[in-house]
Amino acid sequence: MENEIVILANGDFPSHPLPLEILRSGRRIICCDGAVDALVRLGLEPVSIVGDMDSIDSNLAERYRERIFHIGSQETNDLTKAFNHAVNLQPEKIFILGASGKREDHTLGNISLLSLYGKHKEIKVEMVTDSGTLIPVYSTTTFKAAAGSPVSVFSLDHKLRMTSEGLMYPIKGVKFDSWWKATLNISVSEQFTLKFRKGRVIVFIGHK
Repeated sequence: MENEIVILANGDFPSHPLPLEILRSGRRIICCDGAVDALVRLGLEPVSIVGDMDSIDSNLAERYRERIFHIGSQETNDLTKAFNHAVNLQPEKIFILGASGKREDHTLGNISLLSLYGKHKEIKVEMVTDSGTLIPVYSTTTFKAAAGSPVSVFSLDHKLRMTSEGLMYPIKGVKFDSWWKATLNISVSEQFTLKFRKGRVIVFIGHK
């Protein structure tokens, strides 16, 4: 776990056992500035606090002043600032928690950013919410998932063509011209495979 990092964003604080277990696992935690208060109330501490510091409590800002990385630029959001900071620490894997909820526009924006974050091929990236895990992929990939797990597939490339193995409703020849086109599927075994040559795909696997 020394080579894995958790980024805690300022969306809904995790309540499902899986993201809470990740948060409490001893992995290094990087906080977006507005998430620090909830983390500290859980009895945990960040190794770094990253963002424009417009949402952090002044007492916590003073308490953790040596761990603050103030990035005022508005060209990126705080989640991306935290992600770039995490990449500089050279982890093997980054878990993103607290990136959904509160505002739908923030949630959609954060999920779409996965397609950029996953391009660091040397680093695995997963966004874990209270309902499931979102994973960015760019070519044929096999996923582990308990039989009966909810699965949805989203493509940011509307011309992409894909086939699947191990899903209740096979994906074949789907035109990804709308986000709902490959949603609400189910894994029928302990793994499933999505086959495609190249594209920007985000896969949702629901918690059982």
